[in-house]
Formats: sequence, C-alpha cells, structure tokens
Amino acid sequence: MRSYLIRGVMAAAVLAAALALGACRESGADRPFEISGRLFEFNYRLGIATYVVTLNPLRPMGEGQVAEVDFENPAGGPPLLVTQKIWPKMRHITLTSPPLSCVVKDKPYAVTIRIKDKDGTVLQKLDTTLVSSQDQSDLPDAPLVTGSRYELNPALAGHPDGRLPDARKPVCPKAG
Repeated sequence: MRSYLIRGVMAAAVLAAALALGACRESGADRPFEISGRLFEFNYRLGIATYVVTLNPLRPMGEGQVAEVDFENPAGGPPLLVTQKIWPKMRHITLTSPPLSCVVKDKPYAVTIRIKDKDGTVLQKLDTTLVSSQDQSDLPDAPLVTGSRYELNPALAGHPDGRLPDARKPVCPKAG
C-alpha cells in the first residue's frame, strides 16, 4: 500500500512539473505572424535577384492590414520599402523585394517587417536577416529570354553564357 502512495505522489509531482513547464512556454497568441521562410531568389531567365520572405498567420487576420517591409539595399543607400496588403483568407503571406543589385555571397542583409492595422497602428515588428549562398555576379548580364513565350533574347546572340563584353555593371559598395 505504501508503494501505491509513493507512486501517486511521484505521478502528481511529474504532472505538476509538466504543467509548470507548459505555462512557461510562449503561446504566440499576442503575435499575429511568424516568419516561416526567407531566401534570395536568383532568376536566371530574367537575370534578377530578389529577397523573398514568407509569413504564416498565427491567428485570424483583420481587414485592412498591411505589411510594410524595409529590405536592406545591397547597392547601398536607403532601404527598399515595400508595402503589401494582407488579405484575411490567405494561408501565408509572401513578401518580395524589387530587383536587387550588388548581392554578395555570405553577407547578412537586414529585413524589417511591420504589420499595421487599417488605422496604421503597428501590431507587430519582425526583424530578420538573409544571407545569400551566391554572388549576384553569377547572374547573366541581360535576361536570357524575352516576352510571354520566353523567346531567346536577341541581344545575347553569340553569347550563350549571358555575358556581354560591353555590359554596364552596377557600382557596388566594397564588400567587408
């Protein structure tokens, strides 16, 4: 009988510890979104690089919400600002920057996301960084294809690698 009593006390102690640990965990109920993905997208057909950040909603979204994003400009200067409407029935939100220049491999770039309600009040601020696994110099100098039918770019005739001898290169800040 005494062993049953000891087992009962031990089970109650384990249950109490589990409940205490569960209460310490953050539920996310106060955060509208979490970052679920982030990457640099290198589109070789178009010869462009962009930032892509994906958000997952943690609770139902309200009408009129927007995501305001500051993408660090790899070419220097002020951040690239993108404002995007958030549609309440979307399963995830994909935020994409305008085309970039001067992306450097292994360099961290800052991204700040502000979720605002219809009145402009900031509901949440998310900060993250993105690191590219390659340099933008790997992209062709001009789009490989043009038009809706993806015809070969006539400007690249005789240059199947996409490199043009007289191509204008962007002036990029020194890496470091």
